[in-house]
Amino acid sequence: MSEDYIATREMLITLTSDIVAAHVSNNSVAVGDLPTLIANVHLALSGVNQPVKVEEVRPEPAVSIRASIKPDYIVCLEDGKKLKMLKRHLMSQYNMTPAEYRARWDLPADYPMVAPSYAETRRNLAKKIGLGRKPGQTKATKQVPAKRARKAPAAPPPHAKDD
Repeated sequence: MSEDYIATREMLITLTSDIVAAHVSNNSVAVGDLPTLIANVHLALSGVNQPVKVEEVRPEPAVSIRASIKPDYIVCLEDGKKLKMLKRHLMSQYNMTPAEYRARWDLPADYPMVAPSYAETRRNLAKKIGLGRKPGQTKATKQVPAKRARKAPAAPPPHAKDD
């Protein structure tokens, strides 16, 4: 046996005897209950070094995940607030990144962080000012086929001249 194991066992026995002696000196304990008391104290002290199993409580979202995305806003699953942009709210209120938020609620990687209508408005604005085009690329215009010139009216047939 290792020295650590022996030292731990001796310390456990010493602590058990100290606790039981203190309890018996201040409380009346029946002679038949003494072995049970010693065993219970020993068992309790033996479990101190073992990690306690903590059952992780799954948080309940403020609204269902499906109902959290509306055209004009996104509902924060943490507190139920209706927002256009979720990223700033998460960082300021919960010190949480979008990746941490998605992991906490088991959301897909493409879960939006802005309201769909807000994203569409920003997209249209960016297109309007020319973002997203490659350098040197001009604004795409519809090419209308050139109109054909109308046929000139037929020239009058040459008249026979009388000489």
